Amino acid sequence: MFRDLYAQWMYRWETRLTMRDENRVVRPLEWGFEWLTPFLEQAGIAERVERLAATGQDGGERAMVEINQAILADSDRFFGYDTPTDFRLEERYPQLFPTNVRPETLKRDAELEQRAREGKLQRTQFLRFTSPERTPYAENDLVNARWYPADPAKQAGKPKQAMVVMPQWNADAFSHNVLCALFNRFGISALRLSKPYHDIRRPSELERSDYAVSANIGRTLSATRQAVVDVRCCVDWLESQGYEQFGVLGTSLGSCYGFLASAHDKRLRVNAFNHASAAVGDVVWAGQSTRHIRAGLEEAGLTQERVRALWAGVSPMHYYKKFAQHSLLNASQQAQERADFAKKVLLIYSQYDLTFPLEYSLKVVQSFHEHGIEFERRVLPCGHYTTGETPFQYIDGWYLGSFVYRAFRDLAREKPNPDVEVAQPVGELVSR
Repeated sequence: MFRDLYAQWMYRWETRLTMRDENRVVRPLEWGFEWLTPFLEQAGIAERVERLAATGQDGGERAMVEINQAILADSDRFFGYDTPTDFRLEERYPQLFPTNVRPETLKRDAELEQRAREGKLQRTQFLRFTSPERTPYAENDLVNARWYPADPAKQAGKPKQAMVVMPQWNADAFSHNVLCALFNRFGISALRLSKPYHDIRRPSELERSDYAVSANIGRTLSATRQAVVDVRCCVDWLESQGYEQFGVLGTSLGSCYGFLASAHDKRLRVNAFNHASAAVGDVVWAGQSTRHIRAGLEEAGLTQERVRALWAGVSPMHYYKKFAQHSLLNASQQAQERADFAKKVLLIYSQYDLTFPLEYSLKVVQSFHEHGIEFERRVLPCGHYTTGETPFQYIDGWYLGSFVYRAFRDLAREKPNPDVEVAQPVGELVSR
């Protein structure tokens, strides 16, 4: 009886939160082949895709399904990249970059701007570099990651460790900063990465970070590729600074990006997936916060099964085997290799989630077991949006913080008291 009442209350609360923002835009289906041109040419399917696309919507859909099959067949190429050569640290006042127009949010944004003008706001450092994935938006292609270096005294006597942190879809620029500060207390540095089309990377034509996930199929694939290679580039920079052990933390959409990055990069050994689902198409179709995207896809006559195939190439469900290659339970690897590259994994999901519905998170749990991936599991007694509300945000923070602390502590024991020469910072410090 009480459990049913609690569930009803939670679902009502979750629905209210997902309905607060009224600036969601329903956009029509677009195939967006042009967003994938470099990969199509490298994979040798550009001409075939062009011929299929010219035969109408059915041909366009068949072509996009073939593109996803090509991604799955050669994902190392799709998520591959050349390391940027323009890494630099930029110093500036932090800005909020809100994605909603609620009065309280706009007020906070105005207050931050006023404090910056008065010099009452502390300048912070941001890692900037040009993303290997190019788009028509210069602001989006200039990657931004707020830098939280740990106190050297807290790093003494252990390998230098760092996390790449990615918040949820449509997060403002302050989301998850508290977690980064918490990691600093453990002697762990952090790069809080702005995902493609988010905060300072968001094109001026947008109020929300719509281009990260939308009814433009190709652009969504491109945005995912960009996010994954940006994470890996951040690790490249951290390595150049003398860091040895790395992790990734992602929430919601950031969780998807983080999993794909880790599946393609054995350096990411600490993995915290905060809300997880198996397929991008299922979340878009069934999730409450993506109803405006589903509306555009439904108008074009698509179904959930067909949408799932259109984003198969960027769906975690197809990369469990690849991820499991570095799992503690993968008996096919030698013991020493497992010790060197085993991934430590935390999976968090919510019992009353209407954005990443519970059934899809449970499929992730089942698949992890089936693929021999060792992981810790935590279940929040709330929903997707209510995770950010009191008291659930503190429960979630405890799960994430304690896991990251323990995981890096255990990694440090693998390589005690290393003699590491710390590299000099790459690039110059730019003030703005």
